[in-house]
Amino acid sequence: MSGTAPPPGDPQDVPGDAANPGEPLTVDTGERRGGRTAGEGTGVRRGAALMAGGTAVSRLLGFLRAMVLVAAIGTTGQAADAFSVANKMPNVLYMLLAGGVLNAVLVPQVVRAYRRDAGQEYVDRLLTFGFALLAGVTVVLTLAAPLLVHVWADSGSTSQFALATTFAYWCIPQLFFYGAYALLGQVLNARGSFGPYMWAPVVNNLVSIAGFGLFFALVVRPAGTVPGATGWTLGQVALLCGSATLGIVCQALVLVPFLRRAGVRYRWRWGLRGSGLGRAGTVAKWTFVGLAIGQLGYVVVSRVANAAPGADGTPSTQIAGNAAYDLAFMVFMVPHSLVTVSLATALFTGLSARAHDGDVAGVRASLSVGMRVVAVFTMIAAAGLVVLAQPVVRLFALREPQGVVDAVAAVVVAMAVGLPAFGAWSMCQRVYYAYEDARGMVPVQVAMAAVVVAGTLLGRALLPSSAWVVGAAVSMSVSYVLGTVLALRALRGRLGGRVDGTHVLRTHARTALAALVAGGAGYGTLLVVQGAGPAGAPGALLQCVVVGGVMGLVYLGALRLLHVRELDQLLGPVLRRLRGRRRP
Repeated sequence: MSGTAPPPGDPQDVPGDAANPGEPLTVDTGERRGGRTAGEGTGVRRGAALMAGGTAVSRLLGFLRAMVLVAAIGTTGQAADAFSVANKMPNVLYMLLAGGVLNAVLVPQVVRAYRRDAGQEYVDRLLTFGFALLAGVTVVLTLAAPLLVHVWADSGSTSQFALATTFAYWCIPQLFFYGAYALLGQVLNARGSFGPYMWAPVVNNLVSIAGFGLFFALVVRPAGTVPGATGWTLGQVALLCGSATLGIVCQALVLVPFLRRAGVRYRWRWGLRGSGLGRAGTVAKWTFVGLAIGQLGYVVVSRVANAAPGADGTPSTQIAGNAAYDLAFMVFMVPHSLVTVSLATALFTGLSARAHDGDVAGVRASLSVGMRVVAVFTMIAAAGLVVLAQPVVRLFALREPQGVVDAVAAVVVAMAVGLPAFGAWSMCQRVYYAYEDARGMVPVQVAMAAVVVAGTLLGRALLPSSAWVVGAAVSMSVSYVLGTVLALRALRGRLGGRVDGTHVLRTHARTALAALVAGGAGYGTLLVVQGAGPAGAPGALLQCVVVGGVMGLVYLGALRLLHVRELDQLLGPVLRRLRGRRRP
């Protein structure tokens, strides 16, 4: 999701969320489930701890990676936007051309294979097929780099187009290693080895951080500025893009030693006749359709964002483009990734079981609870991002002038207002997944993509170029609202004619009111801290801590006064664990 946020190679938790129109796709590694028996409780708990630890460390390093990348290439400007287009391209291509097949078809087959005799031989054939498919597609798409750059980027600037194409030749080969990482990781998961898959992105981030840091030390610091769109040497391109690609290569290769430890002895075997893969083709087909629809929206956003900085004839580093969009999206995704995903994942197992058993009332209740509990968190997260957009962006863009921070912060605000709707849409997606109905989401995805495309193009026609990316972000937020409404209407027929809408709307209204009160208190506190506190990064950190604390306390108090019972459902597990630790 994009790089994007989280950084390329960081495993995602939400299958399908990256297919939302207007969003760059990121590698989606699936639900990370393997065959488990009742006697594996200790192993599962150990695996869960390893996975959680790997995810947390990877995300922290991902933030550091983003900070170093901004220092090396900038947040705005032609070079930053060229690198943004090229480096996210393998993510998009992997999910669009291979991700649906690998996750919807090959991965389930790997899990099933190890539950029967001759499983390793069958897995060998699956891996051989997957590697061959990835290699062929990667070669073809690398050769087609100029065409792909033309699709994702407005080629108004010849020098920027040429630089993006050069970067793409170095970055698109990441596609093969993204796929290899997904395949090998799922084989390890199927064998009960969960840690390596989740910790491998840490290696990617470390390699990237080292490479980007070296680029900054050797290229940016001596010159005192980030290179423009012209004058790049082969060594500079190799150091910047090679570091990004080498990180993905290491992320995949680091899994190889763990295969032998897990008892996997891979041999090249060709042939899948009688494998049963054809029966899974329908799932892969509709997965591909949904991904493709989402990308139509993102292609328009990418092209408009790419054109914005140079729209007035002279390229400006104070106008948000593709790189600024990516940074804003990473900030936007932080609360969703850390909390909303965890809540949705916790509900998904029960939701799937109820859907399988035909328990319509149970599915409806799970959806209602999920949307209401997610609203409790996303409302205050959205308010926090709106109030703290500038100090949060400053923490990532330490060396950027205030004009650049303002440009990115405006995009963050435009995205943040759609965070509650994004959470609700994510819960609706879970119901479609529970019913294995990828086809049913397609009409909703078409409507969402239409909103993103129309809104982005309308913004380009009516707004100054400095606000084009903000217009695209607003369109995304509107698309989440529309997607949620349409999905609920479609699901109502499947869920007995109702979706507990009154209860859900009441909770959203109360949490929104509480978030507005907290936002007002937070804004007032921000003005005080800005006036009395230090400037720069220390001031930004202080503002985030103090204002975030004030907003959190005010929000909790307002929720209590408004009798929002879902707060107990959100905090209940944490409070129960704390009480348990206090007991003698």
